[in-house]
Amino acid sequence: MQRVAVVLFNLGGPDRAESIRPFLENLFTDPAILRVPGFIRSWLGRFIARRRTPTATENYAVLGGRSPLLELTQAQAAALQAALAGADAEYRCFIAMRYWHPMSDATAREVAAWAPDSVLLLPLYPQYSTTTTGSSIAAWTAAAQRAGLAVPTTTLCCYHSDPGFAEATAALLRTAHAEARAKLPAAVPLRILFSAHGLPETFVRQGDPYQWQVERTVAAVMARLGELDHAICYQSRVTPQKWLGPSIEQELKRAAADKAAVLVCPIAFVSEHSETLVELDVEYRAEAEKLGVPAYFRVPALNSDAGFIAALRDLVLQARSGGRALRSFAGARQCPKPFGGCPHGKLRAGAKEPA
Repeated sequence: MQRVAVVLFNLGGPDRAESIRPFLENLFTDPAILRVPGFIRSWLGRFIARRRTPTATENYAVLGGRSPLLELTQAQAAALQAALAGADAEYRCFIAMRYWHPMSDATAREVAAWAPDSVLLLPLYPQYSTTTTGSSIAAWTAAAQRAGLAVPTTTLCCYHSDPGFAEATAALLRTAHAEARAKLPAAVPLRILFSAHGLPETFVRQGDPYQWQVERTVAAVMARLGELDHAICYQSRVTPQKWLGPSIEQELKRAAADKAAVLVCPIAFVSEHSETLVELDVEYRAEAEKLGVPAYFRVPALNSDAGFIAALRDLVLQARSGGRALRSFAGARQCPKPFGGCPHGKLRAGAKEPA
């Protein structure tokens, strides 16, 4: 029986207070994140990390001084491996975090020691961005080469409109909406705010397909929910340049003006972490109360939701049978041609396809 290593990509997070600054240094010295000439990136990235460490430390203190992301990702990997048991091959799931341990080098060595016949790269970022999946693929490719891991590899670049993923998201949202609606007076409207991590507008102008894919995700979810008041917004701006909008702050102000309660759905996050548990649950909740929003609710992240794990299982099996080294959830390229940051676009432009 074939042995298939499924490598789940995620962001990673500090495992103790002392890890916060090095985690931030790894993040801000990534050329996919800090797009400045290489000769100043190391200095500038470390400077930004040093400046942001006190605020980040306060945020992680709310979570007990550490991120819960590793344990949640481990649970997702275990659930997916169990769901794949008895399928067409022997599957083992591994985790490769981008900015904190276990990172790609350690995971690539672990995968190589298991000696798989093939590898499937599965990002826990539903929407492709050069800053997330793109960066993780680049890190993995280099790590696999260093580990001497030279086996056929399939890369799943995105699953923004995958029916299983959309249905799992819609199911959680449907339940949360009914619960929120039951707590509100009939006269108070309820607006869904789909919140995604922000991105500088320049990245999108340079061809990053992330915003387009977020919009496709929301359309797929709303097609399953019907005519409900909703909006897309963005959070977590970290640099002075102009970022995608509207921001969640702007949408909270609009909701307050309309005297509408809000139900926030983290549409680009499949696991709870600081941006959901602190930014959404603490900071933006406080902002909503300050602005006079009638009520503030939040949809939980998918985590190890059975519907989501089933969707990942189906994506793995489809990718295995598709015969493509690089594929979207539907097989071929999904992004319109202007989005040159799409990995399919890079491939067409002459870049080497993942091995």
